Amino acid sequence: MHILFVGDSAILPPDVIELVAAMDDTWRIDTVPDGGSATALVAETDIDAVVVASVLPDMSPATLLEQLRTLRSGCSRIALVAGGQLPSLRITGLAHRLLPLPLSAEILLEATGSLEDLCELLDNPELRSRIGRVEQLPSPPHLYLRLMHALEDDDISAQDVAQLIAGDPGIAAKVLHLCNSAFFSNGRTITDLRGAVARLGMATLRDVVLASEVFSLPAGSDIDHAQLQQRSLLASRLARRMLPESSAELGAIAALLADVGLLLPGVRNEHEPARPHDDRPGHTEAGAYLLGLWGLPMPIIEAVAFHRDPSRSSVRSFWVTGAVHVAMALASDGKIDEAYLARTNMADRLEGWRAQARVAAEAVGVAAA
Repeated sequence: MHILFVGDSAILPPDVIELVAAMDDTWRIDTVPDGGSATALVAETDIDAVVVASVLPDMSPATLLEQLRTLRSGCSRIALVAGGQLPSLRITGLAHRLLPLPLSAEILLEATGSLEDLCELLDNPELRSRIGRVEQLPSPPHLYLRLMHALEDDDISAQDVAQLIAGDPGIAAKVLHLCNSAFFSNGRTITDLRGAVARLGMATLRDVVLASEVFSLPAGSDIDHAQLQQRSLLASRLARRMLPESSAELGAIAALLADVGLLLPGVRNEHEPARPHDDRPGHTEAGAYLLGLWGLPMPIIEAVAFHRDPSRSSVRSFWVTGAVHVAMALASDGKIDEAYLARTNMADRLEGWRAQARVAAEAVGVAAA
């Protein structure tokens, strides 16, 4: 993997870059001080990832990111953002991933390592190039990621969580709307965020915030946001029940995001019959690649990529990919790979899962397989 760092040593400490270089002796690391030097290097050299400082001496970081997209659309673009500051809309649309300053070695190592894992999982240069050319990529779910970080504090209260969500009025309104929907309502209307936290619990609240952010993203005119969200929430609920507690959250998030690729332009909807000579990337791998750029955990990315064909998973036992495969099929009247379930010794669970799906679907007024 070839990584380029752009910026001066005040923002990109040499010792941190040296740690990245030492992570894998097959990696090539280059550093340049400004955007012009970066543009010249990228124009003549294959670069896999570029890390751009928050301030450059000759151009804005957004201008450089835009040039990088034009020159090497398959290159992963990482932007550094001053801690506590909100990045511009232009930056969030051009960067695949945002990392906070001051730059921590651990965060940078995780970000670069996960990019290599992603390229190995989805060895598809054409897919990377197509996604890289998208003019306005969906932004990562910033509120969800901040919430996940906050919940690592054992002392956080329901009021603290409510205040965090209230910081984004649009998402707060969607959270309240979902909280009072048939999926989560017990008949009593909830009008405040603290009440929503109490009703849902922290685990479900995370899913609702994620759904609220992701399914408010723009999509093609042929995508029914409400139907997509409803199907994803049902699949998320089912996948959570299929897995042990230690991996239930991974399954719930992966099922919730299984169709996120449908929000990207220029992808093929794999729920529809394939057309002859249609060379567009399928929405499952495209969605998985987007989640990888967002920095989500690899089990979620793999489950999203392979849930329609779970035999492609590197995990041979029934785990997150298997649960998402079954949950999405039950939520969308899709085909279940019963041979796969037999190989993973889970075939005898299928009828019970079907029954759970019917009960859950009837409770919210949707159809299930």
